[in-house]
Amino acid sequence: MNDTAIAVSGLRKTFGDKVVLDGIDLEVPAGTIFSLLGPNGAGKTTTVNLLTTLMKADGGTARVAGHDLTTDAKAVRAAIGVTGQFAAVDELLTGQENLQLMVDLNRRAGGGKRVVTDLLERFDLVESAKKPASTYSGGMRRKLDLAMTLVGDPRIIFLDEPTTGLDPRSRRTMWSIIRDLVTGGVTIFLTTQYLEEADQLADRIAVLDQGHLVATGTPDELKRRMPGTHVRLRFTTVAELDAAARIFPGATRDDETLALRVPSDGGTKSLRALLDRLDEHSIAAGEFSVQTPDLDDVFLALTGHDTEAAL
Repeated sequence: MNDTAIAVSGLRKTFGDKVVLDGIDLEVPAGTIFSLLGPNGAGKTTTVNLLTTLMKADGGTARVAGHDLTTDAKAVRAAIGVTGQFAAVDELLTGQENLQLMVDLNRRAGGGKRVVTDLLERFDLVESAKKPASTYSGGMRRKLDLAMTLVGDPRIIFLDEPTTGLDPRSRRTMWSIIRDLVTGGVTIFLTTQYLEEADQLADRIAVLDQGHLVATGTPDELKRRMPGTHVRLRFTTVAELDAAARIFPGATRDDETLALRVPSDGGTKSLRALLDRLDEHSIAAGEFSVQTPDLDDVFLALTGHDTEAAL
């Protein structure tokens, strides 16, 4: 596989009269985490279904792991792993049996029992290996599901909302596993509705809305596009707050917390100038912090939905 794991140009998909994807372009570098965000109905799962050969596109081109999606679908399937929104484990089988079944079904999975043993150890499932999957917690099922996906050593893994329904601790465990996979050279294509998850994990993010890509970039690049960055100064007395408000006429004050919000780009030059100005007037702030827009702000601005409406 070359330096580009996934390359998409003009990808289109319709269902009857409804245009679900209207000619999207994507490029995912190998060995990175790429996150596709968007409200329900934006086309995220359809994109995953197309790129994993579960569905045929109506237009455009796509190459996955260097293979054309239309003419070489078998090679694409051989190079990828897919973990859907819900753990696809057989609850009547034990964790070990689920993994062994995947090994038996996958001709590329050499090593047999050794593969199963390694995956159980890697995902901390050794103690529960011989227990039925029906007794597993949600986090354990997701770990087992991802372990099953790794049978055959895929170099590109599609994770469609992999932490849905998990508690915060289990979610962070999955984040650690995902980071380790990328350290090992795996490419991750992640869809999620947890914006913190994309912020924590993704090297690059694309925001999809009503079948169109409305923005792409790193998390920091997307956040910098949004207005609203400011410096928050908190003082110990009303007199200090009054004095600071006079020298920053464009600032917004909060008398209850004795705080002042000063518009800023957050850069070192503007911060230095702000502190120098306070020093010139012999004003000392008790607390100082730079507040920037988060991905919730980006999501709302780009899609017109807040994150709760998107769920």
